[in-house]
Amino acid sequence: MDDDVRERILRTASQLFYRQGARAVGIDLVIERAGVAKASLYRHFRTKDDLIAAFLEREDADFWGHWDEVARAHAGDAQRELDAHMRWIGERVARPNYRGCPQLNIAAEFSDSNHPARKVAIAHKRELRRRLQGIASRLRVADPEELATQLLLLVNGAFVSSHELEDKDAVTFLTDGARALVASAREKSPHV
Repeated sequence: MDDDVRERILRTASQLFYRQGARAVGIDLVIERAGVAKASLYRHFRTKDDLIAAFLEREDADFWGHWDEVARAHAGDAQRELDAHMRWIGERVARPNYRGCPQLNIAAEFSDSNHPARKVAIAHKRELRRRLQGIASRLRVADPEELATQLLLLVNGAFVSSHELEDKDAVTFLTDGARALVASAREKSPHV
């Protein structure tokens, strides 16, 4: 039962934080919408900052769960894996209720590098870059780190520009952009 209460609080807070922004949502609104007592919220989350960090950790787990499914489905073919990642990310940003990358949103709201949620956001982006660099290395380009950085900028650009992209444009933008970056990196590479 206690886990159910925690989950209800986190689910409610996550929806509110994502739609309205973490700073704009007060604890009283979370308590009211979750239908719990204030003591219940604080039993599970010591502070609002801890609740915001838990929201981002939840988003992080969801994102990496999708990433890992795609990676498993295309193990052994780095180009197909990259194309598939760009497709699902493009589909994600094209959702009608998409309001940007939660990690980027929180990083923009909380500039203090010691804020617990900002730490989660920064760790997420570092992990994204690390995973993109792994794909870039398997693509056998001369500078996998450079390609990973370019791909990271492409993906983050789609996350923050989703409101300007039509439904299918996001997928096309990401897949075509990633392929162009890979082609350019291969032109510089003595391996191919």
